[in-house]
Amino acid sequence: MFDILLRLHNIVEVIDIIIVAVVIYWLMLMFKGSKAERMLWGLGVIIIVYFVSQRVELLTLHWILSNFLGSIIIFIIVVFQQDIRRALVQMGKPFSTADIKVAGEYLDEITKAVSSMSRKRTGALIALERSMDLGDYLEIGVEVDSRVTKELLLSIFDTASPLHDGAAVVRKGRIFKAGCILPLTEREVRKSMGTRHRAAIGLAEETDAVIIVVSEETGEITFVAEDAVNERIEPAWLLGELKRLFPAVAAGFRQYLPWRFGQ
Repeated sequence: MFDILLRLHNIVEVIDIIIVAVVIYWLMLMFKGSKAERMLWGLGVIIIVYFVSQRVELLTLHWILSNFLGSIIIFIIVVFQQDIRRALVQMGKPFSTADIKVAGEYLDEITKAVSSMSRKRTGALIALERSMDLGDYLEIGVEVDSRVTKELLLSIFDTASPLHDGAAVVRKGRIFKAGCILPLTEREVRKSMGTRHRAAIGLAEETDAVIIVVSEETGEITFVAEDAVNERIEPAWLLGELKRLFPAVAAGFRQYLPWRFGQ
């Protein structure tokens, strides 16, 4: 009987270690490439120094680190609030129905507009809201609340428009706001990337939004989503990714024909 209980205890310990390892690995993947990753490594160094100071009896250093680590939970919440919120959104994605509540062919309209602006080298920044509300980032901007059409997007990003320098935000299949100012990334990016690219990466770091950038200088299309920056993409690839990320909308689409984007 005792042997059975001992084995069960050992199995529970193994399961406990596996769960902790999976959680740590998941956190590393979640924060990879962000400023939080560097700060987590810094916290790891502090924790190691804490145990070393305890072992070699560096009393003053150990006392300082003990007081610091005693309030570590509050410190983490304050410093990593954006990253924690983003992580919780990622955890809740499998149970979220936000992506499947909208219907229509607005992804098609967006792709046609982006293709047209790419040919004409018209700069554009379009953010598509998913499960995470972008309200915190839309204090600046003009409310539009209109159906997504190629013509409307082209007029918003026309150089004569007062809204062309900001971002257009699409929410639930409608253009919610235009002329929005998005947060810029603190990550080092190539010099060829302008403010629009930095804003796209910055928003993707803090939310699960999908962002499309059209370069005003080269006409190249950049697609930013899920911590990935895809440059120099084609309209066909863009539409395919939009269908993948917004599956309910794509379900009613007719088969993509490349010549349609020449309209």
